[in-house]
Amino acid sequence: MIPTDPALLPDSAPSLCATCQREERYCVCAFTTPTATAIKILILQHPQEPGVDIGTVPIISTLFPDTIVRTGLSWPNFSKALGSTADHKRWGVLYMGSVHVENLSKDRNLFIVDKKGEVVANQDETLRNLEGIVVLDGTWSQAKTLWWRNAWLLKLPRIVLRPTHPPLYDKIRKEPRKGCLSTLETVGETISLLERRDDINAAVRAPLTELVSRLQKDPRRAAPQRGRRDWRRRRPQRP
Repeated sequence: MIPTDPALLPDSAPSLCATCQREERYCVCAFTTPTATAIKILILQHPQEPGVDIGTVPIISTLFPDTIVRTGLSWPNFSKALGSTADHKRWGVLYMGSVHVENLSKDRNLFIVDKKGEVVANQDETLRNLEGIVVLDGTWSQAKTLWWRNAWLLKLPRIVLRPTHPPLYDKIRKEPRKGCLSTLETVGETISLLERRDDINAAVRAPLTELVSRLQKDPRRAAPQRGRRDWRRRRPQRP
């Protein structure tokens, strides 16, 4: 007998959560508690990131409802990307680039660096006056593309983060460099340090821990032809 229920057909699109738009088997909204922050969040997302199973931007948008997400490759200036006028000196952009966090001072976890990646003076004052953060969402190479295609980012204080917690995504993918985190972990660690709030990291790690656990257990992610799992699988698009 041929099944008539579209959900049972092999080529049917999976059900999506109405809140986060993730496949229901990867939806962790039940583990996500909306949290208010003083620091504003702007995410510049590479066009190839939406729909990737391991992407964390949907969790960020649910956890921090005021987050602004822009998907694209370039914007003419900061105001266009943000959608409003703001003082670029009071927004920091998180970008590690060529900086190696293991070589930075061990007495702090957030650093303001210049164009050459050198730590600048008076960084405490800059961090104290930040109104918001800009985060680049994508793979290492995709983030690099966003950085170089938006020259106006150089006008913002550049922030380098040395994580205070081990990266959860190490369990499902190998990070390209020490100090690399998922977009969600980067946002959580940064805001936690800027606002001196331990509850932020706890709020971030709860849904991410659950997502990682589900990804590890899902046999459909196996890639026998390569002997490893395809963690960046994109969900099927609806017609």
